[in-house]
Amino acid sequence: MTDTGQDRRVAVVIEDDLDIRYLLEQVLMQAGFSTVSTGNGEDGVRAVLAHDPVVTTLDVSLPGIDGFEVARRIRATSNTYIVMISAMGEEIDVLQGLEAGADDYLVKPFRPRELRARLGAMLRRPRVVETPVEPADVVQPTAASGATVQLPQAGVAEPSPASVPSVPAPQTPPVAPAVDTPPSAPEAADAPDTDGDEWVRHNGLAIDQEARLVRVDGAAVELTKTEFDLIATLVSTRRRVRSKADLALTVRNDTYVSTHYIGDADRRNVEVHMANLRRKLHDDANAPRFIVTVRGVGYRLTGPGDPGYVAE
Repeated sequence: MTDTGQDRRVAVVIEDDLDIRYLLEQVLMQAGFSTVSTGNGEDGVRAVLAHDPVVTTLDVSLPGIDGFEVARRIRATSNTYIVMISAMGEEIDVLQGLEAGADDYLVKPFRPRELRARLGAMLRRPRVVETPVEPADVVQPTAASGATVQLPQAGVAEPSPASVPSVPAPQTPPVAPAVDTPPSAPEAADAPDTDGDEWVRHNGLAIDQEARLVRVDGAAVELTKTEFDLIATLVSTRRRVRSKADLALTVRNDTYVSTHYIGDADRRNVEVHMANLRRKLHDDANAPRFIVTVRGVGYRLTGPGDPGYVAE
């Protein structure tokens, strides 16, 4: 029996990172979906309109329009289940995603089994499309219709304004005059001396390992602990390739690869953190300025001969 378009379940993947997009495709195909993938929000909205998917996975940080706006546009025309998968894990980000129309929100790095379980839970609760109901005519309550009408009691006169004793206004304590406070001096961390020996520089990237600070072209970059450990590890070994298993130990704060088991989940975890690190450093994976992917092995720093490297 051939598989028809009506029998096949379609899922749309909207993700700009190639590694994570491939991982999502594998998870969805294992769950029985055929996938349609796009790398930006505009194409993602068009793919949802064209394929009418059961499930749509959506990143927040996308080229062009962001994931929140994509979710709003999709929700205006489609009833697909939307699962947002993003590195932005603050409470306000999750709330914005759900309010934009997402059915679920996962924070990267995510666990593939958890994603499949969440998809299964959503599909066990099919949507109920509500039909708008015309509002009925509103009947004004009257005494004849059984409404209770409050009437003044006989013989009791309503108090007049003159009979109500006046209450003096509370006295407001005097407010002390404001004292101008001289502005505090800016912190030294806001403008570190990148010429100092504590800064290690590479192709516009500067790292202070003691203070755990990172700057790109003089602008500070906020990294998580794991992201900083990854870039610091690559900087310390320069062009020597670090395997994903080796970097997974860095993420786990372990030391020797021979004494610890490194599974596929650990390697995927490194890929997700590396994708987030590249995004924050504005490092294009196709023409890397800082981090080069060595297919099938791991990562290293850029150097002479790499497209994005500029000799210092």
